[in-house]
Amino acid sequence: MQLPAVLGEPIRFVLNWGRRYSLWVFNFGLACCAIEFIATSMGRHDFIRLGVIPFAHGPRQADLMVVSGTVTDKMAPAIKRLYDQMPEPKYVISFGACSNCGGPYWDSYSVTKGVDQIIPVDVYVPGCPPRPEALLHGILRLQDKIAAEHSGLGGVARPDELASPADRVGPPVGRSTESLTAPPVPPPAAQQ
Repeated sequence: MQLPAVLGEPIRFVLNWGRRYSLWVFNFGLACCAIEFIATSMGRHDFIRLGVIPFAHGPRQADLMVVSGTVTDKMAPAIKRLYDQMPEPKYVISFGACSNCGGPYWDSYSVTKGVDQIIPVDVYVPGCPPRPEALLHGILRLQDKIAAEHSGLGGVARPDELASPADRVGPPVGRSTESLTAPPVPPPAAQQ
């Protein structure tokens, strides 16, 4: 059920404002980038001032999952299971080169080539490891995306679900989408 046009916009604004400034984070830290996540939550950078509560008790109380570190094929089902346990609306930040595309381990037989192969990602934060300022910027980008959502009493319709594939929010600025969909590059020995 959609809200009447007269009531829709003010209520949508209030709902999105509440979602935007009360993000409970479920940190799925797998490697070095998890330390940068912790640094971002400490006093110097303090992302609580942005309305981000750093440690949800579990996935059922979280709005935002931050995947940081190398995602292995063995860990992928656990990430999917925890993501499925999160209530709607739910958001994902892929934090660091390893969770974005496999990072320096991209050619390993056991590494998933990005968490977006398993679950939908809303914001990509590049770096190896990214600095805390990069995560703050990613959170601000996510909050802008939440503010632009179309919602009603029947649930949330995210703009990326309504838009065509060309209009979706993709990888970070300066990175082409072709690199995420290109076939794997064979190792140097196989090219000869």
